[in-house]
Amino acid sequence: MREFEVVIRNPTGLHARPAKVLVNTAKQFDSDIHVMHGQKKANAKSLISLLTLGAERGAQIRVTADGDDEEQAINSLKDAIRGGLGEEMPDDGSQRDGRSPAQSTGSEPAAATTPKADDVVEEAKDAPADGLIEGIAAAPGLAIGPLFVLQAQSIEVDDAPFAGVDAEQERLRQAREEARAQLRQVQQQIAAQAPKEAAIFDVHRELVDDPDLIQDVEERIAQGQNAPRAWQQAVNARAEAVAALSDPMLAERATDLRDVGRRVLQLLTGAAGARLPDDRVIVVAGDLTPSDTALLSGRNVLGFCTAAGGPTAHAAIIARALRLPAVVGAGPGVLSLTPGATAILDGNAGTLTVDPPEEALAQARAKQAAWQAQLEAALVASDEPAVTRDGHRVEVAANIGGVKDAHAAATSGAEAVGLLRTEFLFLGRTTAPSEAEQEQVYGEIVEAMGGRPVIIRTLDIGGDKPLPYVQVPEEANPFLGERGIRLCLARPALLRRQVRAILRAARSGPVRIMFPMVATVDEWRQARAIVQEERRALVTSDDGGGVPQVELGIMIEIPSAALLADRFAPEVDFFSVGTNDLTQYTLAMDRMHPTLSAQSDGLHPAVLRLIKQTVSSAHDHGKWVGVCGELAADPQAAPILIGLGVDELSVSVPAVASLKAQIRTLALADARALAQQALDCDNAGEVRALSTTAAEPEHN
Repeated sequence: MREFEVVIRNPTGLHARPAKVLVNTAKQFDSDIHVMHGQKKANAKSLISLLTLGAERGAQIRVTADGDDEEQAINSLKDAIRGGLGEEMPDDGSQRDGRSPAQSTGSEPAAATTPKADDVVEEAKDAPADGLIEGIAAAPGLAIGPLFVLQAQSIEVDDAPFAGVDAEQERLRQAREEARAQLRQVQQQIAAQAPKEAAIFDVHRELVDDPDLIQDVEERIAQGQNAPRAWQQAVNARAEAVAALSDPMLAERATDLRDVGRRVLQLLTGAAGARLPDDRVIVVAGDLTPSDTALLSGRNVLGFCTAAGGPTAHAAIIARALRLPAVVGAGPGVLSLTPGATAILDGNAGTLTVDPPEEALAQARAKQAAWQAQLEAALVASDEPAVTRDGHRVEVAANIGGVKDAHAAATSGAEAVGLLRTEFLFLGRTTAPSEAEQEQVYGEIVEAMGGRPVIIRTLDIGGDKPLPYVQVPEEANPFLGERGIRLCLARPALLRRQVRAILRAARSGPVRIMFPMVATVDEWRQARAIVQEERRALVTSDDGGGVPQVELGIMIEIPSAALLADRFAPEVDFFSVGTNDLTQYTLAMDRMHPTLSAQSDGLHPAVLRLIKQTVSSAHDHGKWVGVCGELAADPQAAPILIGLGVDELSVSVPAVASLKAQIRTLALADARALAQQALDCDNAGEVRALSTTAAEPEHN
């Protein structure tokens, strides 16, 4: 038997998605593999078993493997766990997702101190006399409409005659097969709007086939229980064990298990699922499963309020991704509200106001109408170019992470793809994508953009984005180690395979290649040489005819690259500033640090000066500069970046229309004056104050 000990560094511990990667890694080996945490022991090939460990961030676990391939198993599991199990990994104890807590979009948990759902319900009170119910803000937005109280549908499991072991097991097998098919359909439905969050249903499919759960059910059937009763009892036992965990993030995964359990139980018994009205309503419920929340996205649902739950639950995560206002943990009193009563749901404040006075309704409607009018006007004009009042055009592009994003970008007004994050093809799996798979996906994205340029960033892993199948030695500070282009140059086969796939995809439309985390001129030249060599090889090969020339650029994310911009500029075709990392490295501050995050601001004059230096060097050599970091979508930053001479701003797809609308309200002369003032400030706070003051006349 072989074993090793390791500390779990994942921001929210060994929760569902990293546990799933661990399970998939373990399943590749025949050895018996177990994970120990404290006095608990789990089958490493069982997702449910791993979840019941309650391994939070900082927990020390012991992994054992016993069998013919135990050594290979231990080595793979060690690399996978230390690599983060497909998750972004912090290096200082803070969660790292590229946003400050105030900016969190909900794709990941917002806080580790969220109370457990049961605690929320126990402490919450019934609605006060003024109709204001306070809960927990789970997804932003404002909704006004009638209430619809969604009652939980009970599933009766009777003691039907036992049909025999074989018949009951076949009944279970068919129900699980149908459940998997349903989950695939639900995943496809939600992936159109929230591809990252749709990965939740990968976890659900894993739960349907959990080996420990299935073994328990089959043992109960062997003892004479019918399939529905055996399934129900086995699921309930495990859900209770998960719900009892002290860590709220892990405890909330009991909802996912119950969701899967209910789906299979409905198929076993023929019970009907919950029904929603066709009217536009605010849904009130005891709690919502991820499947319920996904169902809401296809109906006329304005938002929802639940008695239980927390902002880290998958239902809340999906709601934020689907832009459904949501309030959770509002207490059991909400279930007694009168159906059809008018209410105001404020997902920003975490409140539900029932039967509000006319004055409050009028204010809410005015606020809602003003926001909606601005949004609709921006959407209507989204295909129009972003031209300032004095005739200066700025290209607005989209940051995307997949084929569906490309289709959305093409219809959102995006004039290009300013950043295709190719990591989506590499993360969340145990083996690297093949060259053919990469070529197909890149080609589909290029075709979806219909002739608009697509900037494809080569693989940016290491640091906060490790891969379990790329062996990287453990580093004291991975953010200053092998990441981005450094890692790919150290493993040229990985980069060459991706480059060949991109070059072939370039036959479908205009493509540009961008290298991440370039710090030195030598790194750029090595990467450029690889592209040139692979293109020559393709041109001379049997299948290489017609491989076009592609533009090559680098990301400006490291201060050394900005300071050497005048040396890079004669050789590159373009620069794209990644303000997230540039800010972090310039200020030596982690934007997710609990005490420093407020100071780690891309509008700091030091960062702006590096951007200005980059732009000046590029323009001196006739090259263009884009910004693809979060700063590009910051309304206070846009006029300053434009005033610094930035030629392109690349933002998330939903932000494209509103950014273009904002640019049309600006004047280049004013933006330049504002940018010059910003460069002379001492700190980011002064810059933001300047930007706010400059914008005030537009709102008066």
